[in-house]
Amino acid sequence: MPRGIFITFEGLDGSGKTTQMRRLAAWLTSSGRTVVSLRQPGSTALGDRLRAVLLDSRSESALGPISPLSEMALMFADRAQAIAEIIQPALEAGSIVLCDRYTDSSEAYQGAGRQLGSLRILAMHAAVCNNLQPDLTLLLLPPLEAALARARRRNHRYAASQSQTASQPDSLPESQPTDENRFERESDDFYARIHAAYLEIAAREPHRVLTIANDDSGDNSIDAIELRIRALVAPRLI
Repeated sequence: MPRGIFITFEGLDGSGKTTQMRRLAAWLTSSGRTVVSLRQPGSTALGDRLRAVLLDSRSESALGPISPLSEMALMFADRAQAIAEIIQPALEAGSIVLCDRYTDSSEAYQGAGRQLGSLRILAMHAAVCNNLQPDLTLLLLPPLEAALARARRRNHRYAASQSQTASQPDSLPESQPTDENRFERESDDFYARIHAAYLEIAAREPHRVLTIANDDSGDNSIDAIELRIRALVAPRLI
């Protein structure tokens, strides 16, 4: 059986990558392809626990500050588990694997955002992930300001929902929405470093990383971007 195809989606929070990954999965499935979708961190029992620690803004209230090196190590622990449990078996079975974030995210967020450096991230990838690389990476990169505005609107919605929940004494903790805003609280400089790192990765690996700028030129509706992604993916299909 031919090996499957490994496609990752990258970009800042608020770039629209998760929506586009879902749409691509639906299109591939409708054409008879077997698709396995996952997100990082998460998608395994271990990964979901790590996701709660890494993304929940309440984590540091309970655990104390998470150091950049600890953050990096936990991201790679999640990734190693996902490779062993989901990605590698699916590829061996000939499936198309779609992953929302992968090591490029670590290079951008921990390497550049946390200023740990790309070399450390790439060395971790080689050691912990056996250097498993995507066949194709779709990088959705709107202007920095647009992505930040969208991500922070989501923050405000969460804060409003928390306030509403707190005003209802009979509400249960289980009914509270998931808080995944830990990174969105970072400074504009943090995100500027991430944005620049993504551009550097795309320039370094142009055959793997295809950038969808979705800037102010042309039609950048969700439907139009979906069609652009299909056109990029179709030539890579087995």
